[in-house]
Amino acid sequence: MKVINIQRAPAEAVYGPELEQLAKLDAGPVPPGWKLSPLAVEKFILGDAELGIDKKFVAPQELVTRIVISIATNRGAMLIGPPGTAKSWLSELLAAAISGCSTLTIHGGAITDTRQLLYSWNEALLKSTGPSKEALIPGAIYRGMASGQLVRFEEIARCPPFIQDAILSIMSERQIQIPELEGEDSVLFARQGFNIIATSNSLDKGVHEMSAALKRRMNFETIYPIRDIRDEMDVVARESEKLIRESGVDVKPDPATIEAMVTIFHELRNGQTLDGRSTDRLAATVMSTAEAVSVAHAMGVHAYYYRDGAMNPDDLVHFLIGAALKDNKEDQRRMGHYFDTEVANKKGEHWRRVHAQRHLLKS
Repeated sequence: MKVINIQRAPAEAVYGPELEQLAKLDAGPVPPGWKLSPLAVEKFILGDAELGIDKKFVAPQELVTRIVISIATNRGAMLIGPPGTAKSWLSELLAAAISGCSTLTIHGGAITDTRQLLYSWNEALLKSTGPSKEALIPGAIYRGMASGQLVRFEEIARCPPFIQDAILSIMSERQIQIPELEGEDSVLFARQGFNIIATSNSLDKGVHEMSAALKRRMNFETIYPIRDIRDEMDVVARESEKLIRESGVDVKPDPATIEAMVTIFHELRNGQTLDGRSTDRLAATVMSTAEAVSVAHAMGVHAYYYRDGAMNPDDLVHFLIGAALKDNKEDQRRMGHYFDTEVANKKGEHWRRVHAQRHLLKS
């Protein structure tokens, strides 16, 4: 896949050389319809230092193993968890490694008709020639079934119940009835390799409750925020550097600034400091790793255009305001209290410089 002059390339394009290397060295049994063995899929996601495969996701190996095995069966995989825990990124990596394609994607909040999932018709051809395979416009589910590929269903809890019922039928029967066509064309049977990997934000539980029948046909796995702050710092530095580079900017993330930012996000998210004291949680914002990456990305771009290419702690509070405080006055108070009681007492020149911008929280 050519990735010239596009803003965000899919995982299979970005990590194409790694996937090719894993395929050449893959000696494990490969499930029907898959590109790689389950063990090679895990190496692609969790990394392999000996092979030079980058670590792309932070999670216990047993969690990834359960998800991979779930996809290898006729049960789908459901990834649930708070916002910003990289559920979508994990589903993209899985689809890239298993099917070689991560772009068969459905977004639950945008689906209003089953035709968007399954198929619709080219009206001009339909009127001139009648129903035919040539006049059929396949949806993501149809394409995944026909080609034997994984389909990613993002934010499944945001789609209405009748859409979920359509998915239930697909998960059970593994076929699509096309009554407008005749003979063999009237039924599409799923090819080996097809399955659905869905994500759901745990804050969306009240949007549309998933039916018990659909839950029974999918294995649920909870994706938690990164627990080890060193892992989180590594992720934020690595991912923000990649995004900064993709923005056409030559700036390296400043380790001291990354440390301060990730510590603030980590402590406010958990409601506890690294040394065990209770602190405030923000009410209107999820202080996720993904949000921290976005802040570091913005700071890198800002540094290039406004700071002669040097990211520094003096600008951190400016970007925290836009990312964390939004328009919630109580969170503004909580953040100020956190700065007075915790940031003020942290040791190091970079923390002193961060705290010096405390006055910005009052504006």
